[in-house]
Amino acid sequence: MSALVPLLVTLPLLGAAIALIFGRRRRVQIGVSLITLTLVLVIAAVLLYAVDSSGQAIAVSVGGWPIPFGIVLYVDRLAALLVVISSIVLLAVLLFSVGQGAADGDDETPVTIFHPSYLILSAGIFNAFIAGDLFNLYVGFEILLVASYVLITLGSTESRIRTGVVYIVVSLVSSIIFLAAIAAIYGALGTVNMAQLAERMGELPQSTQLVLHLMLLLAFSIKAAVFPLSFWLPDSYPTAPAPVTAVFAGLLTKVGVYAIIRTETQIFRDNDVNTLLLIVALATMIVGVLGAVAQAELKRILSFTLVSHVGYLVFGIAIATPVALGATIYYMVHHIIVQTTLFLAVGLVERRAGSTSILKVKGLMRAAPVIAVLFFIPAINLGGLPPFSGFIGKFALFDAAAQVGTPLMYILIIGGIVTSLLTLYALMRAWNLSFWREDDDHTGEDAVVERIEYLGDAPAADEQNARRVIPRIMTATTAGMVAVTIALTVFAGPLYALCQSIGDALQDPVNLVQLESDAAAGAHTEVTP
Repeated sequence: MSALVPLLVTLPLLGAAIALIFGRRRRVQIGVSLITLTLVLVIAAVLLYAVDSSGQAIAVSVGGWPIPFGIVLYVDRLAALLVVISSIVLLAVLLFSVGQGAADGDDETPVTIFHPSYLILSAGIFNAFIAGDLFNLYVGFEILLVASYVLITLGSTESRIRTGVVYIVVSLVSSIIFLAAIAAIYGALGTVNMAQLAERMGELPQSTQLVLHLMLLLAFSIKAAVFPLSFWLPDSYPTAPAPVTAVFAGLLTKVGVYAIIRTETQIFRDNDVNTLLLIVALATMIVGVLGAVAQAELKRILSFTLVSHVGYLVFGIAIATPVALGATIYYMVHHIIVQTTLFLAVGLVERRAGSTSILKVKGLMRAAPVIAVLFFIPAINLGGLPPFSGFIGKFALFDAAAQVGTPLMYILIIGGIVTSLLTLYALMRAWNLSFWREDDDHTGEDAVVERIEYLGDAPAADEQNARRVIPRIMTATTAGMVAVTIALTVFAGPLYALCQSIGDALQDPVNLVQLESDAAAGAHTEVTP
């Protein structure tokens, strides 16, 4: 099994090279991308089954180099699960982009550079999830940065270049802080391997640990779009092509959250900043959802809800119990799938109506009932209505907080409930105006406009473009992702059990130390976590 682990990164990189060689042959590039991501999905599913059924995590020391000089790739239940979910999302978005490219040509996603960049982005995501040391995690982030800048500026429009510059400047600041933290950690402890750091961090004074801890948290919080470091996201994501926006919204911030989970549960177990994280989580939830309520454009509404729901994940991390960590992992899986699905549905709305402004779009319930359903189901799921996975995840988080029972926990529970209700309000208002409001309902329209007149000055409130045909593959892909969101509810029992086992394992890093030490000695090994 250990021989499969490096393929999670090398296959997308190899696929990117092949796609670049065949830059003028669209079908070859599409075939290479589909085959590559399908193989990664199969390998990740096999690894997930292996580590879950056997109870054994897998560590691979690349090239057999000893720690701290070698690169250790580490796959446990958490890493394998996130690679599986990421592969599903990347495949779905790729199929969506194939349909868009077939209908529009290279206007939105120039095929020559899209597929290589997309596969490099995938390699960066997978590398971050299986990195066993901080520097390899940094490399994964930098791969993401390079590929995402290319993808976010596809088409080279003025708005995309402008937001792309903001995005890359913010990302570079985060990377500089991360690299400085890595240098400081290496200077203090002589290693950046997570297993060794888990053993040695306690040797440092608490004040030094706190500085290093906050530096890493600052770097990861920028990437995860945690308030007040989330200012860049709502302006950056909506300008990108629909497939790019969907994959960014679903995955990129979760890589930052994943890094926070690893460092909080493995490296800084004895350096407690949970109170700070709880306050930041509450601010992220409330500010994000208030921003969503104030928007008149669907992609900006979803971008702000993305920020607010990162707050739920930080909330779960800050509770810092096995139950809370399990609930956080479940909610992360839910949010990756549901947020991606909603952005794909908005991509269909944009093509059908020529706009994503809720002040401009109307009558889609009658004109496009399928799109109405494809938007409605994940919208109420994200809003947390029972019995969907959004409700299950939030209830599990609130229950874990109630078990701790401190006053701050109850404040966070109330804040989470308010955020959920406002999320539901923002999305149902958007659905009502865009789908339920009829084209010929002039009286109703005047009344509606009067009630939401304050949205007239919101960004992109007056946006209107040409309507475009919707290829069947785009609708089918979105429908498939909606089916996956429903599956998160249908199979919530076994999935939540898996997530709970992950939460339990994250509280015990001792065997991780032994696992990676053995990997360095024998190139690879497997032990019970």
